[in-house]
Amino acid sequence: MGERGSLQEATCSLSFFRVFLPTTTQHRSGDGIDNTMERTSSPGLARTISDQLLETVAAAFKSANTSGEAVGQPSGAGSASAENGGTLSRKSSRRLIPASPGRGSMSRNAHIRKSRSAQFNKLDLDEVSSSAALSRASSASLGFSFSFTGFSMPPEEIAASKPFSDDDDIPEDLEAGTQRPKFQAEPTLPIYLKFTDVTYKVILKGMKAKQEKDILNGITGSVNPGEVLALMGPSGSGKTTLLNLLGGRLMKPTVGGSITYNDQPYSKFLKSRIGFVTQDDVLFPHLTVKETLTYAALLRLPKSLKREEKEKRAMDVIYELGLERCQDTMIGGSFVRGVSGGERKRVCIGNEILINPSLLFLDEPTSGLDSTTALRIVQMLQDIAEVGKTVVTTVHQPSSRLFHKFDKLILLGKGSLLYFGKASEVMIYFSSIGCSPLIAMNPAEFLLDLANGNVNDVSVPSELEDRVQMENAETQTRNGKPSPTDVHEYLVEAYETRVAENEKKKLMAPLPLDEVLKSKVASPKRNWGASWWQQFCILFCRGIKERRHEYFSWLRVTQVLSTAIILGLLWWRSDSNSAKGLQDQAGLLFFIAVFWGFFPVFTAIFTFPQERAMLSKERAADMYRLSAYFLARTTSDLPLDLILPVLFLVVVYFMAGLTLDAGSIFLSLLTVFLCIVAAQGLGLAIGATLMDMKKATTLASVTVMTFMLAGGYFVKKVPVFVSWIRYISFNYHTYKLLIKIQYKHRLSSVNGMTIDNGLKEVTALVIMVFGYRLLAYISLRRMKPPSAA
Repeated sequence: MGERGSLQEATCSLSFFRVFLPTTTQHRSGDGIDNTMERTSSPGLARTISDQLLETVAAAFKSANTSGEAVGQPSGAGSASAENGGTLSRKSSRRLIPASPGRGSMSRNAHIRKSRSAQFNKLDLDEVSSSAALSRASSASLGFSFSFTGFSMPPEEIAASKPFSDDDDIPEDLEAGTQRPKFQAEPTLPIYLKFTDVTYKVILKGMKAKQEKDILNGITGSVNPGEVLALMGPSGSGKTTLLNLLGGRLMKPTVGGSITYNDQPYSKFLKSRIGFVTQDDVLFPHLTVKETLTYAALLRLPKSLKREEKEKRAMDVIYELGLERCQDTMIGGSFVRGVSGGERKRVCIGNEILINPSLLFLDEPTSGLDSTTALRIVQMLQDIAEVGKTVVTTVHQPSSRLFHKFDKLILLGKGSLLYFGKASEVMIYFSSIGCSPLIAMNPAEFLLDLANGNVNDVSVPSELEDRVQMENAETQTRNGKPSPTDVHEYLVEAYETRVAENEKKKLMAPLPLDEVLKSKVASPKRNWGASWWQQFCILFCRGIKERRHEYFSWLRVTQVLSTAIILGLLWWRSDSNSAKGLQDQAGLLFFIAVFWGFFPVFTAIFTFPQERAMLSKERAADMYRLSAYFLARTTSDLPLDLILPVLFLVVVYFMAGLTLDAGSIFLSLLTVFLCIVAAQGLGLAIGATLMDMKKATTLASVTVMTFMLAGGYFVKKVPVFVSWIRYISFNYHTYKLLIKIQYKHRLSSVNGMTIDNGLKEVTALVIMVFGYRLLAYISLRRMKPPSAA
């Protein structure tokens, strides 16, 4: 058995020798072998391998002859087996080796040779006779990587051979670790998207005059239900702008061309039929995955569905997207740990597919993800399209596996159209105009190089070479090759002359839809998923859940309680019967008015600037009315705002020895609460008007300082021309109310302030509560959505 094993090893080594060193000639002479080799490509490597193989094969044949004579078997049997194995291996290698780009870059290190010998020693004689097994072993031992080149095979052979592993063969979610069900084939309104000669300009305001800059130049294309259209191009080529235009997110007079949905223009009805996933994952960090999708389902799904049905739909989407493992995990953000990047992206997609959209737009859904997670996302988009939906996505630089999953492709360069058509035919098209990669590369890299005007490792068309030679070599060429501008102009001209007209003619073909389906798209009526009251209740609950962590953070509680304890120690058991004690208590009351005016302002100014992205996203999708959001947002803070002031006043009130009766305590709490709500209104108004945190903080600092100085404690006699400031200062009215509540039964005046019922001060604070909020609401109404990049 030991001799037979040596024969197997020698036969395997001989097969390797014949496959990868085809220039060797062998002559059998007696009991030995005389080998002469013609070393043409890698002399050092061939010499090392041949010396080892000659010694091994010679020893094996001596053992084989001795064993054959002992058992009565002809000694040539082993040789014949080796010959057959070598012949089969050679055929297999001739078929595989030309596809490998690394054939001439084999390593010469000793550890490679040792590992190669160890791998071959593990093969048995039956595997040697199989050409496929030997080819796999040979390529593995040499470290070959067989990479697909999009230009070397026609699309029919690509589809037939499936050179890459398909996700259909891997039904398990790589992140969730569980089997992911296919998307439900729910009935949906089919939408055929067409766009012709789409242009877009922006006006740049200079120091002296305005200038127009072209972002898009005559983009034409279409995508049908069941297809995935990819928008590719380098950074700044106009991908996101085109996506926003197609999704109805960019409505400006500088937009030109025609964009139709089932041959109808954009209407408000389409907001409920379009899903739009932005590039940035705009989500509430303190909500869980389940809560995020449940609230979206309650707001966006039709009124005809019951609450239980909407919640079930949210759970179905969680299982469809493979998010059941992290459904109770917070989304997370910059300072909060949460789900992974791939799970976060799937939550964003789930927010949109909840409504069973007819059109789904995604802005670079694979950016920032690893290749495996990106492949899972694109496979999911393919599954969504297969059930009759239209999918349009931008993609920056996909891997080769991702690239071949797209049905159609638009290649943009400097806002111009370089290619539109089937993704499987893009390499054939560029080969037809003389642009082919000279080395094996990812088709997406090749296309982005062309769009950038980079022709390194790319064949240059003769027409382009002639054009360059006719121009000034110093100014128009670089390293003897065309400049990026020349390449761009050539590609644009080639597409317009060869493909553009045919594509425009295809867009003129009638759609396979009746007039009823077409008329549905043109409906100007909005479809709200919930009534106004339902929207208010849902947003109110969502607001409390999102901000409960913020209000009850240990930092905020410590800040309030420590301030209260310090005040209580400084004014410990103060006596208001003496003039000095009365003045001290007046100072304490003024500090309470200032503290609970200052604190809420700088909390509220960040409300709308921080939520601007979320507000713009949800309003663009018609999730709720602005009035319902505004009231829910402002009132959801009130229950939480009451808890900390109560704790503060309970500590200060009893430690400082203020008036101890139920009426005074209750009225003091009510006064502080009015001050907080009025100060919040001012903060909301400043934040909503400026929508910039730095500007809002600066303006709030100046305003609060002015209100404090005019509050009636520091300056008793204020000049007439600035005396009006105190009447719009909530510090002033709060201070007067607290004084009147504390001393209404004992004194007629304090520090020149008449003690009365305080009705004027209460009225002024109530007017501020509603007036500042009305100003904030008007500012939100006038807020412009962020422009597309």
